Amino acid sequence: MKVLVTGIKGQLGYDVLNELKKRGHIALGYDVDEMDITNESQVREIIKKDMPEAIIHCAAWTNVDGAEDEENIEKVRNVNALGTEYIAKCTKEIDAKMIYISTDYVFSGEGEDFLKEDCQNFAPLNVYGQTKYEGECAVKRILDKYFIVRIAWVFGKNGHNFIKTMLNVGKKHKSLKVVNDQIGSPTYTFDLARLLVDMVESEKYGVYHATNEGICSWYDFAKEIFSEAIELGHIEYSDVVVNPVSTLEYGLSKAKRPYNSRMSKDKLTEQGFERLPSWQDALRRYLKEIEF
Repeated sequence: MKVLVTGIKGQLGYDVLNELKKRGHIALGYDVDEMDITNESQVREIIKKDMPEAIIHCAAWTNVDGAEDEENIEKVRNVNALGTEYIAKCTKEIDAKMIYISTDYVFSGEGEDFLKEDCQNFAPLNVYGQTKYEGECAVKRILDKYFIVRIAWVFGKNGHNFIKTMLNVGKKHKSLKVVNDQIGSPTYTFDLARLLVDMVESEKYGVYHATNEGICSWYDFAKEIFSEAIELGHIEYSDVVVNPVSTLEYGLSKAKRPYNSRMSKDKLTEQGFERLPSWQDALRRYLKEIEF
């Protein structure tokens, strides 16, 4: 199968491209330097030239706090909403299938219930979430052959993420504050990429949630990062103390974050897809892969 991937310099796009190649697919990768998704004529020219059978759309504006700056709001919307619409229109024109990567941030993050895939209580708290929701709406409006895959708390080898931040900060400061009232599930892009390729090889269209199994707070996540790092012989983290604080006590973020990012993954099971391993297992494998 010929598959076009956007955002290949990001954490997820990088792993998706590699997974496609591993399985023998023709993988065509683009990032903003080769295809600016906010330029409709460029998007159409490249997609019509390549004529892929599927598009896995990983490109996005993901700087959640930066999205709140007044001068960036239009840029964020152009990337996350309008760019997605351009890709969806071209996907329709060539009768291909599309995977759109969305986020838990399309929800308000209230309560403690697991968010269902067909939940319609959309109430994004920030510009990033709102524009990703608008991207979802465009995909649903334009296409029949689509997968919308909502993910959260992403980490991968190729790019910045919470794990790398904790490891770097832990080398400089021995006392850290991490929020303990935002609950969700980390997502390892290596594991997610395998699932996305399973999906694109199928015709089991619809909306899915895909994170690694198990839930935790950011505080729990940070504690486990240092625990696993020490297990791997990085004794320089032995005296790092992680202190739990509330979101209100932490109070530095421009963008509001959801408290509840628990997402149901029942649909993966119902459709016969293999769910991702536990987040602890993913973290352990990831730390063995990176240099720190």
